[in-house]
Amino acid sequence: MINNMEGKSYVERLQCLKFWTLKERRNRQDLTEVFRMCNGLSRLKLNEVFALDDNIRGTRGHIGN
Repeated sequence: MINNMEGKSYVERLQCLKFWTLKERRNRQDLTEVFRMCNGLSRLKLNEVFALDDNIRGTRGHIGN
């Protein structure tokens, strides 16, 4: 075991070890996988996971100039 960790909370242990929380690690992995899908580096296809919108006007209904 790592010394001086006994009795410390989860957050205190993470801070001492300079680790990310489980939630942060999951978010990072999700973003990495989406990047890989967008660049054809994943077994998953982007359109199999996400419903892509064919809106050619832009985002949120704004019409580009």
